[in-house]
Amino acid sequence: MKHFISLSILLFAFFSLSAYANTPEPNNAKKGTVFGKVLDAKLKQPLPYVNVIIKDTKGKTLTGGITLDDGSFKIEKIEEGSVTVSIQYIGYKTFNKTIVLKKGNYNVNIGNIYLEEEAESLEAVTVVAEVSTIQQKVDRKVITIGKDLTTAGATASDIMNNLPSVNVDQQTGNISLRGNENVRVMVDGKLSNVPVAQLLRQIPSTAIKSIELITNPSAKYNPEGMSGIINIKLHKNTKLGFNGNLNVGLTKEIFAKFNSSVDMNYRNGKLNFYGNYGNNIGKYDNFGYIDRLDDDSRQDFIFNNNNNSHLYKFGVDFYLNDKNTISAFTNQNTFSGKGFGDTFITFPGFNQSQLFQNISDNLSSQYNIAYKHIFNEDEDETLDVEFDFNDFKNDEVANFDFVNFSFPPNYVDNVNTQRDQTTVNADYVKPINEKTKLEVGIEARLFNSDIDYTSSGQTFDAQGNIIPTPSTDFTYSRDIYSAYATLGKTLEKWSYQIGARLEQVSENADATQFFANGTSEFIPFENDYFQVYPSVFISYKSTEKNTYQFSASRRVDRPGLQQVNPIREWSTPRVSSFGNPQLLPQFTNSVELNYTRKLKKGSITGGVFFRLIEDNINRFVRIDRTNIPAGNTILTYDNFDNTTAYGIELSSNYSPTKWWSLNGSFDLYSQEQQGVTETIETNDLANATEDDIIAQTVKVDNLVWNLRLFNNFKATKKLSFSLFAMYRGEEKGVQFIRKPMFMLNTGMRYSFLEEQRATFSFNYSDILNTMQFEFEGDTPFPSVGQFNWESNTWNIALSYRFGGGKYRALRRKQRDDNTKEGSGGFF
Repeated sequence: MKHFISLSILLFAFFSLSAYANTPEPNNAKKGTVFGKVLDAKLKQPLPYVNVIIKDTKGKTLTGGITLDDGSFKIEKIEEGSVTVSIQYIGYKTFNKTIVLKKGNYNVNIGNIYLEEEAESLEAVTVVAEVSTIQQKVDRKVITIGKDLTTAGATASDIMNNLPSVNVDQQTGNISLRGNENVRVMVDGKLSNVPVAQLLRQIPSTAIKSIELITNPSAKYNPEGMSGIINIKLHKNTKLGFNGNLNVGLTKEIFAKFNSSVDMNYRNGKLNFYGNYGNNIGKYDNFGYIDRLDDDSRQDFIFNNNNNSHLYKFGVDFYLNDKNTISAFTNQNTFSGKGFGDTFITFPGFNQSQLFQNISDNLSSQYNIAYKHIFNEDEDETLDVEFDFNDFKNDEVANFDFVNFSFPPNYVDNVNTQRDQTTVNADYVKPINEKTKLEVGIEARLFNSDIDYTSSGQTFDAQGNIIPTPSTDFTYSRDIYSAYATLGKTLEKWSYQIGARLEQVSENADATQFFANGTSEFIPFENDYFQVYPSVFISYKSTEKNTYQFSASRRVDRPGLQQVNPIREWSTPRVSSFGNPQLLPQFTNSVELNYTRKLKKGSITGGVFFRLIEDNINRFVRIDRTNIPAGNTILTYDNFDNTTAYGIELSSNYSPTKWWSLNGSFDLYSQEQQGVTETIETNDLANATEDDIIAQTVKVDNLVWNLRLFNNFKATKKLSFSLFAMYRGEEKGVQFIRKPMFMLNTGMRYSFLEEQRATFSFNYSDILNTMQFEFEGDTPFPSVGQFNWESNTWNIALSYRFGGGKYRALRRKQRDDNTKEGSGGFF
């Protein structure tokens, strides 16, 4: 820890020295002055706070300033010689003028400069492209979301299955990348305390600007996420004046689900205010079954959820001057849900059933403030400091009623959850020269959680006696202190980036059970470790059309709170779900090689990857020791032996004709898994004991392939149609085999009104009604099963953008003067 603190002090000192280091000016340098006035070309009104940048003949920034309230500017102390005056303002075309400061011409009056609106730039802020595009960058794949994908579904969860290498389990909401669920999901580069499945179902698809798939992140990023990071970037409107977008939608198969969102902003001069509101309201139906082949029993499940969620975001950007910006925002997410479920258990000649009702209410609040400074020496030299606080509270009450059960009796569970996360980080970027850039940063992340559980039910103790269910208090904290450095360099056709991230992690978990007889049991867990996460990226651009990329990194997947929480997450008469407080983090060493080819009408990207996974975290189904003869199981998590995975990926966006464009992707990967499973070695299950439980090591070689193809057909300038197909191949796990899945969707959209401000869309998902989760397994008991959800749905949506783009100068001098002084589920 001493080494880490020393490193942090050195980095802080480095920041300070870089911020205040100045190159002495020669005493004999002649200085000149440039002045003028900037106005709107159409309105003939002055434009305040416009950037005025002075550059030398090589394009290097020398100095600069901003215009005053009357549009005037005056830049002094400019070295003599030829310079370029660049006038830049968002929403307007850039104005450039070259002048020469010399003897007899040290004071240059440029006069009135009339800036013209940049129509394309203004429209790009609010108008979504017709067709989504895929771009391969050095360390990530960027999918810009067009209207074709927004009509694929109402929420982020709906459109995720359309992305290369991404899968969403619609029954559980779990998301996976390259077949692995150990992936981190961020929104605008920030982690959220909201459960991922809930978060994806609450973000309207129309609010998404792009999605970044970072399968091999550099040392600059936090190393969580074994298979990578999925970063969802939302629209942030910075268009001048008052502008916004309004979206409403309806989805239905069995139950109707409503969603709507509105995005608004007002920008004028130094301040940009923005706000977003989105909601998803409706009922959801899930059903399925599990057949046990050893005792001819069957479990039929029917789950209904009535959810109501609202997301609010308010923020402001304050442009102090052309070098300093302060941003602040808050996100507020409220969720209330009612779940209803029936579990019917059928034995030969005998039936049982369990009914439950679950009521859950939670609030997630995020508060963020950030400061950005651009140094005088170079526009690309920046310092970013950010503070982020996230608070989550959830109250849950579950009622369980049983029919034809001698045990357990009816009972009620109460779970209260509170957790918070504080993140403080500083990032400094220093261009050493035109071809070399250094990035360094430090960060502290402090996470705390407290979960209280009480129950009116009964259970078995270690001796098989029936006792009241003990209450449990589970506290968990994880503090992470890290520092990173990356160095990037460009050498003609070659470019590279090397870096490393150092982390000191401290984890503490305490689970205390309180029994009815007044005794208690305390189960502590501690895990402190120091890790170095190196990364390297190499890119070679042989021609304008061909680019090759190589990357390697080390990653970590720290167990999520639900994975370590020992309190029962959910329960049926034969299956209960618990976390594992003893779960250790897993580490991944990853290597990738990618090739990108630009085509005349599109591009194609291909790649291969290899992963070595240490202490692999995976689902584990074990036999319930408290009542072995009942044949019940516990669904939990465990660390399995090291595993390996390798595969290939192909993706392309191509336009065969002016009216037809397509995005396609194919991925194939092989994964070797090894773990421990349990079985009962006796034919007399009614008298089985713990001695009859046999543990065995199982090794699985798995080959999986997935295919996606998205077609967009443009009938007219305003009318277009889409057709999407997806196939997900069979996947083998240590305990279960998931059967193949197939889906076919179609949709249309029509734009109307002035400037095509309004869009109507219709989408029909899973036309053939083939999407279902089927599985089979041999351990701990031979079984087959299937789960279904509302996939055969139709959706209608209407979007409308409002507001203008023209800047109209306001009399705001007095105001400006004042301101001068942002998992659950089965398998």
